[in-house]
Amino acid sequence: MFAIRAARLFDGVSLVPRPVVLVRDGVIVSVGSAPPSDAAIVDLAERGGDVTLLPGLVDGHVHLVLDASDDPVRRLAGSSDEQLLEGARAAAQRALAAGITTIRDLGDRGYVALRLRESASGALPEILAAGPPLTTPRGHCWFLGGEASGVSGVRAAVRARVERGVDVIKTMATGGEITPGTKPYESQYGLPELRAIVSEAHRAGLPATAHAHSAAGIADACAAGFDSIEHATFLTPTGAESDPVVLAALVRAGTVVSATLGWLPGEPLSPRVAALEPVLDATFRRTYESGVKLIVTSDCGINPTKPHDVLPYGAEIFLRTGAAPIEALRAVTSAAADACRVGHRKGRVARGYDADLLAVRGNPLSDLAALRNVDAVYRAGVRVR
Repeated sequence: MFAIRAARLFDGVSLVPRPVVLVRDGVIVSVGSAPPSDAAIVDLAERGGDVTLLPGLVDGHVHLVLDASDDPVRRLAGSSDEQLLEGARAAAQRALAAGITTIRDLGDRGYVALRLRESASGALPEILAAGPPLTTPRGHCWFLGGEASGVSGVRAAVRARVERGVDVIKTMATGGEITPGTKPYESQYGLPELRAIVSEAHRAGLPATAHAHSAAGIADACAAGFDSIEHATFLTPTGAESDPVVLAALVRAGTVVSATLGWLPGEPLSPRVAALEPVLDATFRRTYESGVKLIVTSDCGINPTKPHDVLPYGAEIFLRTGAAPIEALRAVTSAAADACRVGHRKGRVARGYDADLLAVRGNPLSDLAALRNVDAVYRAGVRVR
């Protein structure tokens, strides 16, 4: 048992001044102002400091088998599953060092992320894994091995993933940027197939999330009952344009939008993404203003702007929607944990929650860049940085 002191605590919901967090056997026992007499004290502020304690960050959209290189798909194609496993381990370790203590992998090959999950210890984040994402023949990310078509075909594909023990079902409802021959503004599955996927996932007690860029793809995923939608950029052949009818449907359904906002400053964006950036800022602002539930994720691994520790930058970018810093912090902690179905034990600093903790220099409520000034990381009560 030990107690952690800091200048302040963001507990996943609100700010607590001068906290004392008591930890025993990897679990938070209490949050108060005075430690018990028999507890060892870890004073994070003793070296001069303005240290804020937070829940470990939650990245709800990662790709551990993609290496964030200039051509991750080619590198994946040239790698064995064992090589992918070792690369995924290194990627997960990089995330943990940044204070990302829970990650949801939304697309691997050969169930590599599940293998890593089973072998993971406190030296890695907690891993939630989808396995190969469902996609149409030669559809977006077909090279990950998740091709399935027709209502019976997608039902069988979901059942196969359930049998393997996945944590979430991931589906490509539209095309995507990194797969030649597909277009992000074009739908891949029809509504009957999407409804079959959700029905089969929910029958097994699993959440279902859909990659969807176009208004039509977003609308279909919402109508099919997906629990969350990845990206939701409202892309068109010439740019991006929000659809107020679709936004209203998302609000009514309570569908979470996973806004994959993190990218690394200094790395050049592709010409297409650079041109879209101001348009997407406006699109996400309208999504936020409409009242849609938003979390911040990274989609890390897909190019050099998205290394596996990039999530804190996404929290900063989220402010462009008009959100306040405290909302951005919730979007990478408690709200993200809830969306990933682990909100009963992750994303908050409260009694009974896992002792996954991040300590940073400075006050992220004043400047979110403090999230990148890591002082300490705890995973299940063990200090890993």
